[in-house]
Amino acid sequence: MLSFRRLVIILTLSWMAIMVVVPHFLVLLTSFFTPDSQHLAVWPLTLDGYSKVFQAIYIDVFLSSLWLSAIATLICLLLGFPFAFILSKFSPTTRNILLVVMMLPFWTNSLIRTYAIKIILGKKGLINTGLLGAGIIDEPLNMLYTDFAVIFGLVYILLPFMVLPLISSFEKLSSELIEAAKDLRASAWQRLRYIYIPLTSPGIVAGCLIVFLPAMGMFYVADILGGATSLLLGNVIKNQFLVVRDWPFGSAFSVSLIIIMGLMLLLYYKANRYVQRQGGLDDESL
Repeated sequence: MLSFRRLVIILTLSWMAIMVVVPHFLVLLTSFFTPDSQHLAVWPLTLDGYSKVFQAIYIDVFLSSLWLSAIATLICLLLGFPFAFILSKFSPTTRNILLVVMMLPFWTNSLIRTYAIKIILGKKGLINTGLLGAGIIDEPLNMLYTDFAVIFGLVYILLPFMVLPLISSFEKLSSELIEAAKDLRASAWQRLRYIYIPLTSPGIVAGCLIVFLPAMGMFYVADILGGATSLLLGNVIKNQFLVVRDWPFGSAFSVSLIIIMGLMLLLYYKANRYVQRQGGLDDESL
Protein backbone atom coordinates (compact mmCIF):
# COMPACT_ATOMS: atom_id res chain seq x y z
CA MET A 1 0.00 0.00 0.00
CA LEU A 2 1.34 3.39 -1.01
CA SER A 3 2.27 5.77 1.76
CA PHE A 4 0.55 9.14 1.95
CA ARG A 5 3.80 10.90 0.96
CA ARG A 6 4.24 8.82 -2.20
CA LEU A 7 0.58 9.27 -3.08
CA VAL A 8 0.89 13.04 -2.81
CA ILE A 9 4.05 13.01 -4.96
CA ILE A 10 2.40 10.85 -7.61
CA LEU A 11 -0.72 13.01 -7.72
CA THR A 12 1.35 16.19 -7.92
CA LEU A 13 3.56 14.87 -10.72
CA SER A 14 0.51 13.57 -12.57
CA TRP A 15 -1.18 16.93 -12.29
CA MET A 16 1.94 18.73 -13.53
CA ALA A 17 2.29 16.31 -16.43
CA ILE A 18 -1.33 16.69 -17.54
CA MET A 19 -1.74 20.43 -16.97
CA VAL A 20 1.79 21.69 -17.79
CA VAL A 21 3.97 19.23 -19.71
CA VAL A 22 1.35 17.91 -22.15
CA PRO A 23 -0.05 21.35 -23.15
CA HIS A 24 3.44 22.74 -23.68
CA PHE A 25 4.38 19.69 -25.75
CA LEU A 26 1.27 20.16 -27.91
CA VAL A 27 2.12 23.84 -28.43
CA LEU A 28 5.68 22.90 -29.40
CA LEU A 29 4.41 20.24 -31.80
CA THR A 30 1.83 22.57 -33.36
CA SER A 31 4.49 25.21 -34.01
CA PHE A 32 6.04 22.96 -36.69
CA PHE A 33 2.80 22.31 -38.59
CA THR A 34 1.44 24.15 -41.64
CA PRO A 35 -1.47 26.56 -41.08
CA ASP A 36 -4.82 25.64 -42.63
CA SER A 37 -8.05 27.65 -42.64
CA GLN A 38 -10.28 24.61 -42.03
CA HIS A 39 -8.18 22.28 -39.87
CA LEU A 40 -6.00 24.99 -38.23
CA ALA A 41 -2.80 22.91 -38.41
CA VAL A 42 -1.93 20.21 -40.92
CA TRP A 43 1.06 18.36 -42.40
CA PRO A 44 3.77 18.83 -43.61
CA LEU A 45 6.12 20.02 -40.92
CA THR A 46 7.75 23.39 -41.55
CA LEU A 47 9.76 26.16 -39.88
CA ASP A 48 7.73 28.96 -41.49
CA GLY A 49 6.13 29.86 -38.15
CA TYR A 50 9.51 30.52 -36.57
CA SER A 51 10.72 32.51 -39.58
CA LYS A 52 7.74 34.89 -39.16
CA VAL A 53 8.74 35.57 -35.57
CA PHE A 54 11.80 37.49 -36.78
CA GLN A 55 9.89 39.75 -39.14
CA ALA A 56 10.38 43.46 -38.47
CA ILE A 57 6.81 44.08 -37.33
CA TYR A 58 7.03 41.46 -34.59
CA ILE A 59 10.49 42.61 -33.52
CA ASP A 60 8.95 46.05 -32.99
CA VAL A 61 6.15 44.52 -30.92
CA PHE A 62 8.71 42.64 -28.84
CA LEU A 63 10.73 45.78 -28.17
CA SER A 64 7.59 47.74 -27.33
CA SER A 65 6.40 44.99 -24.99
CA LEU A 66 9.83 44.78 -23.41
CA TRP A 67 9.83 48.55 -22.83
CA LEU A 68 6.33 48.68 -21.30
CA SER A 69 7.02 45.68 -19.06
CA ALA A 70 10.38 47.08 -17.94
CA ILE A 71 8.88 50.47 -17.06
CA ALA A 72 6.05 48.80 -15.14
CA THR A 73 8.57 46.62 -13.28
CA LEU A 74 10.74 49.62 -12.39
CA ILE A 75 7.74 51.57 -11.06
CA CYS A 76 6.61 48.56 -9.03
CA LEU A 77 10.11 48.30 -7.55
CA LEU A 78 10.28 52.02 -6.72
CA LEU A 79 6.87 51.85 -5.04
CA GLY A 80 7.17 48.39 -3.54
CA PHE A 81 10.61 48.76 -1.94
CA PRO A 82 9.75 51.59 0.49
CA PHE A 83 6.28 50.12 1.05
CA ALA A 84 7.74 46.73 2.02
CA PHE A 85 10.31 48.49 4.22
CA ILE A 86 7.57 50.34 6.10
CA LEU A 87 5.46 47.20 6.49
CA SER A 88 8.44 45.30 7.89
CA LYS A 89 8.61 47.80 10.78
CA PHE A 90 5.16 46.87 12.07
CA SER A 91 4.47 44.06 14.48
CA PRO A 92 3.71 40.65 12.88
CA THR A 93 0.00 40.94 13.67
CA THR A 94 -0.37 44.43 12.22
CA ARG A 95 1.78 43.51 9.23
CA ASN A 96 -0.39 40.49 8.44
CA ILE A 97 -3.53 42.62 8.66
CA LEU A 98 -2.06 45.17 6.27
CA LEU A 99 -1.02 42.41 3.87
CA VAL A 100 -4.56 41.06 3.86
CA VAL A 101 -5.87 44.56 3.10
CA MET A 102 -3.36 44.84 0.26
CA MET A 103 -4.53 41.52 -1.19
CA LEU A 104 -8.26 42.32 -0.89
CA PRO A 105 -8.53 43.58 -4.51
CA PHE A 106 -7.42 40.13 -5.68
CA TRP A 107 -10.72 38.76 -4.46
CA THR A 108 -12.17 40.47 -7.54
CA ASN A 109 -11.36 39.24 -11.02
CA SER A 110 -8.48 41.16 -12.60
CA LEU A 111 -10.52 41.74 -15.77
CA ILE A 112 -13.18 43.57 -13.76
CA ARG A 113 -10.51 45.63 -12.01
CA THR A 114 -9.02 46.55 -15.38
CA TYR A 115 -12.39 47.87 -16.54
CA ALA A 116 -12.53 49.87 -13.30
CA ILE A 117 -9.22 51.47 -14.25
CA LYS A 118 -10.76 52.39 -17.59
CA ILE A 119 -13.51 54.25 -15.74
CA ILE A 120 -10.97 56.03 -13.54
CA LEU A 121 -8.76 57.15 -16.45
CA GLY A 122 -11.57 58.07 -18.85
CA LYS A 123 -12.29 61.63 -19.94
CA LYS A 124 -15.25 61.64 -17.57
CA GLY A 125 -13.46 59.49 -15.00
CA LEU A 126 -12.51 60.25 -11.44
CA ILE A 127 -9.12 61.80 -12.20
CA ASN A 128 -10.32 64.16 -14.91
CA THR A 129 -13.43 65.07 -12.93
CA GLY A 130 -11.33 65.90 -9.87
CA LEU A 131 -8.77 67.94 -11.83
CA LEU A 132 -11.47 69.85 -13.68
CA GLY A 133 -13.37 70.51 -10.47
CA ALA A 134 -10.21 71.83 -8.79
CA GLY A 135 -9.49 74.09 -11.75
CA ILE A 136 -6.10 72.51 -12.39
CA ILE A 137 -6.92 71.70 -16.03
CA ASP A 138 -9.28 73.33 -18.54
CA GLU A 139 -10.07 70.23 -20.60
CA PRO A 140 -9.96 66.48 -19.88
CA LEU A 141 -6.64 64.72 -20.20
CA ASN A 142 -6.36 61.96 -22.79
CA MET A 143 -5.06 59.11 -20.64
CA LEU A 144 -6.90 56.12 -22.08
CA TYR A 145 -5.54 54.14 -25.06
CA THR A 146 -1.97 55.24 -24.37
CA ASP A 147 1.19 53.61 -23.07
CA PHE A 148 0.56 55.43 -19.79
CA ALA A 149 -2.75 53.62 -19.32
CA VAL A 150 -1.18 50.23 -20.03
CA ILE A 151 1.68 50.86 -17.59
CA PHE A 152 -0.81 52.15 -14.99
CA GLY A 153 -2.85 48.95 -15.33
CA LEU A 154 0.19 46.68 -15.13
CA VAL A 155 1.51 48.45 -12.04
CA TYR A 156 -1.88 48.34 -10.32
CA ILE A 157 -2.32 44.61 -10.96
CA LEU A 158 1.25 43.45 -10.34
CA LEU A 159 2.44 45.70 -7.50
CA PRO A 160 1.52 43.21 -4.71
CA PHE A 161 3.69 40.59 -6.41
CA MET A 162 6.64 42.92 -5.96
CA VAL A 163 5.82 43.72 -2.34
CA LEU A 164 5.47 40.15 -1.05
CA PRO A 165 9.03 38.86 -1.81
CA LEU A 166 10.49 42.18 -0.65
CA ILE A 167 8.73 41.89 2.70
CA SER A 168 10.15 38.40 3.10
CA SER A 169 13.67 39.76 2.49
CA PHE A 170 13.21 42.65 4.91
CA GLU A 171 11.97 40.28 7.62
CA LYS A 172 15.21 38.28 7.34
CA LEU A 173 17.34 41.42 7.61
CA SER A 174 19.13 41.60 10.95
CA SER A 175 18.49 44.79 12.91
CA GLU A 176 21.96 44.44 14.45
CA LEU A 177 23.54 45.23 11.09
CA ILE A 178 21.55 48.44 10.84
CA GLU A 179 22.53 49.44 14.36
CA ALA A 180 26.19 48.68 13.61
CA ALA A 181 26.03 50.84 10.48
CA LYS A 182 24.55 53.71 12.49
CA ASP A 183 27.28 53.33 15.09
CA LEU A 184 29.82 53.61 12.28
CA ARG A 185 28.10 56.87 11.24
CA ALA A 186 26.83 55.49 7.95
CA SER A 187 24.40 57.84 6.26
CA ALA A 188 20.94 56.75 5.13
CA TRP A 189 22.21 56.49 1.54
CA GLN A 190 25.17 54.34 2.61
CA ARG A 191 22.89 52.04 4.61
CA LEU A 192 20.61 51.73 1.59
CA ARG A 193 23.49 51.06 -0.81
CA TYR A 194 25.64 48.73 1.29
CA ILE A 195 23.09 46.98 3.51
CA TYR A 196 19.48 47.17 2.38
CA ILE A 197 19.94 46.64 -1.37
CA PRO A 198 22.58 43.86 -1.22
CA LEU A 199 20.84 41.90 1.54
CA THR A 200 17.38 42.24 -0.01
CA SER A 201 18.63 41.46 -3.52
CA PRO A 202 16.97 38.00 -3.56
CA GLY A 203 13.61 39.68 -2.93
CA ILE A 204 14.35 42.35 -5.54
CA VAL A 205 15.25 39.75 -8.15
CA ALA A 206 12.25 37.57 -7.31
CA GLY A 207 9.89 40.54 -7.37
CA CYS A 208 11.22 41.78 -10.72
CA LEU A 209 10.81 38.32 -12.22
CA ILE A 210 7.29 37.87 -10.88
CA VAL A 211 6.27 41.26 -12.27
CA PHE A 212 8.22 41.47 -15.53
CA LEU A 213 7.47 38.06 -17.02
CA PRO A 214 3.67 38.11 -16.59
CA ALA A 215 3.53 41.75 -17.72
CA MET A 216 4.68 40.77 -21.20
CA GLY A 217 1.71 38.44 -21.65
CA MET A 218 -1.19 40.39 -20.10
CA PHE A 219 -2.97 40.98 -23.39
CA TYR A 220 -6.29 41.98 -21.82
CA VAL A 221 -4.66 44.97 -20.10
CA ALA A 222 -3.31 46.24 -23.43
CA ASP A 223 -6.63 45.49 -25.18
CA ILE A 224 -8.78 47.37 -22.67
CA LEU A 225 -6.48 50.25 -21.71
CA GLY A 226 -4.20 50.58 -24.73
CA GLY A 227 -6.51 49.79 -27.62
CA ALA A 228 -4.68 49.21 -30.88
CA THR A 229 -1.85 51.61 -30.04
CA SER A 230 -0.09 49.58 -27.33
CA LEU A 231 0.55 45.88 -27.86
CA LEU A 232 2.15 43.27 -25.65
CA LEU A 233 3.47 39.92 -26.81
CA GLY A 234 0.37 38.31 -25.39
CA ASN A 235 -1.76 40.34 -27.82
CA VAL A 236 0.10 38.90 -30.82
CA ILE A 237 -0.35 35.34 -29.58
CA LYS A 238 -4.03 35.87 -28.76
CA ASN A 239 -4.72 37.38 -32.18
CA GLN A 240 -3.01 34.52 -33.99
CA PHE A 241 -5.13 31.93 -32.21
CA LEU A 242 -8.50 33.70 -32.07
CA VAL A 243 -8.52 36.20 -34.94
CA VAL A 244 -6.11 35.16 -37.69
CA ARG A 245 -6.45 31.48 -36.72
CA ASP A 246 -2.84 30.79 -37.62
CA TRP A 247 -2.22 28.27 -34.86
CA PRO A 248 1.28 27.18 -35.99
CA PHE A 249 2.56 30.77 -35.95
CA GLY A 250 0.81 31.47 -32.63
CA SER A 251 2.44 28.36 -31.20
CA ALA A 252 5.85 29.31 -32.63
CA PHE A 253 5.51 32.76 -31.08
CA SER A 254 4.54 31.18 -27.76
CA VAL A 255 7.56 28.86 -27.84
CA SER A 256 9.83 31.78 -28.71
CA LEU A 257 8.41 33.77 -25.78
CA ILE A 258 9.02 30.83 -23.44
CA ILE A 259 12.63 30.60 -24.63
CA ILE A 260 13.14 34.36 -24.18
CA MET A 261 11.69 34.22 -20.67
CA GLY A 262 13.88 31.23 -19.88
CA LEU A 263 16.96 33.18 -20.97
CA MET A 264 15.85 36.11 -18.83
CA LEU A 265 15.40 33.80 -15.86
CA LEU A 266 18.90 32.47 -16.40
CA LEU A 267 20.27 36.02 -16.68
CA TYR A 268 18.54 37.10 -13.48
CA TYR A 269 19.76 33.96 -11.73
CA LYS A 270 23.35 34.67 -12.74
CA ALA A 271 23.00 38.32 -11.74
CA ASN A 272 21.55 37.35 -8.38
CA ARG A 273 24.39 34.92 -7.71
CA TYR A 274 26.89 37.62 -8.65
CA VAL A 275 25.23 40.16 -6.33
CA GLN A 276 25.23 37.65 -3.48
CA ARG A 277 28.96 36.99 -4.02
CA GLN A 278 30.01 40.60 -4.55
CA GLY A 279 27.39 42.52 -2.59
CA GLY A 280 28.42 41.54 0.92
CA LEU A 281 28.99 44.16 3.57
CA ASP A 282 32.17 46.16 3.21
CA ASP A 283 33.09 47.60 6.60
CA GLU A 284 35.56 50.00 5.06
CA SER A 285 32.84 51.40 2.79
CA LEU A 286 30.71 52.09 5.83
